[in-house]
Amino acid sequence: MKVFKHCIWIAALLAGCTVRQAHDRIVDPSEVKRILTTLAADDMEGRAAFSPGIERAAEFIATEFKKIGLQPYPPQNGYRQTFRVSRISPATWEVTFDGTDIPDEHIIVSSNSPGVNWNNEPAVSLIQIQAGDDFAQRFRDASVGGKDAIVIIDTSFASLFERYRGFLMQGKINQLGQTPQPTPSVVYVLANQVPKSFRVSFTNKVEELSLSNLVGVLPGKSKPHEYVIFSAHYDHIGILQPIGQDSIANGADDDASGVSAVISLANYYKRLNDNERSLLFVAFTAEEIGLVGSQYFSKQIDADSVVAMINIEMIGKDAKFGPNSLYVTGYHQSDLAKIMQQNVQQTAFAFHPDPYPTQNLFYRSDNASLAALGVPAHTFATVQIDQDRYYHSVADEVETLNIDNIVSSINAIAIGAKSIVAGKDTPTRVPKLER
Repeated sequence: MKVFKHCIWIAALLAGCTVRQAHDRIVDPSEVKRILTTLAADDMEGRAAFSPGIERAAEFIATEFKKIGLQPYPPQNGYRQTFRVSRISPATWEVTFDGTDIPDEHIIVSSNSPGVNWNNEPAVSLIQIQAGDDFAQRFRDASVGGKDAIVIIDTSFASLFERYRGFLMQGKINQLGQTPQPTPSVVYVLANQVPKSFRVSFTNKVEELSLSNLVGVLPGKSKPHEYVIFSAHYDHIGILQPIGQDSIANGADDDASGVSAVISLANYYKRLNDNERSLLFVAFTAEEIGLVGSQYFSKQIDADSVVAMINIEMIGKDAKFGPNSLYVTGYHQSDLAKIMQQNVQQTAFAFHPDPYPTQNLFYRSDNASLAALGVPAHTFATVQIDQDRYYHSVADEVETLNIDNIVSSINAIAIGAKSIVAGKDTPTRVPKLER
């Protein structure tokens, strides 16, 4: 009788006009807002990796997992998947252009070298990002150029420069026991002219620190060794230079919105209690400084046992395609999104291919760590990344978000994933990334 009633309810749900108007048994909007508001509160201090704020966020998420009734994964370690890393970050830096000292706050150092001392070194490239350039694309190109470089960034990009500085100066992370591969040193300078002469010196420091993912599991009924992952990252970029009276980058959309979805989905599936495959609910740490948490997680699980990974990132505003839509990064790398679209076909919801191919989003969020191992791992998002003025700023507040959009996205993911969770559909694998 329970199964019969459940089928009737699903049929009624799918017959509804839109996912946004779907039955509230999937998710409670007031609960979504409570979780979102808690994670994006000022006392979380922007949830930067290694900060007291991210520790408070971890405790909150662990409490939610326990309240729902998830089992720890693995069971002997609690919900925290804690690991040690080394962080190499700038200790001192000094840049002079044409005999004039550059202010400290106009310098970004990105390097895992112990230090450098350049004095008009001919092997150091001088790269200019000029007013009107595609800043994000040019910045990425410079960062992966493969050469020691000084990147001169026009002062028209001062606000973007400050955003990037806030997290890049936190340093580079390596898991303990791994010898970092030497990488080129890149120094970014906010200035309007390419210098005729330059001097650059900096030193780095090395620290050993701890990080924690949060992982809870609902064991599968008939296929307990096959996993479906629902994930989001719970870190953000912390405290920035003040804008007015505000210096906390609260990260409401990035990615408290995704974490609110993960917790809400965990609560939903626990209530249903009919998942044939095991479900892992994961809040990753340190995404903002290099996908560090998901990279560690990917080494602790047999990737071949992971049937699908639905990573949720920035769902707080309507997508480019309007309400009742999500886009999926790497859409054509597997048929995960097509399966989910089939499951929502009787609703007005749609899963679209990523409309921002030049942003390389498939490899910029935590799905990338498992996709590299062949997992059908994709990020589901709505953020209009090419024009979101709140991204990585102190303005990413709960008040800027549309709770209805978050709720509709959660509903769509729940309906879209139902045949995968039930063990009926198995997405095709993503081609493994050659290392």
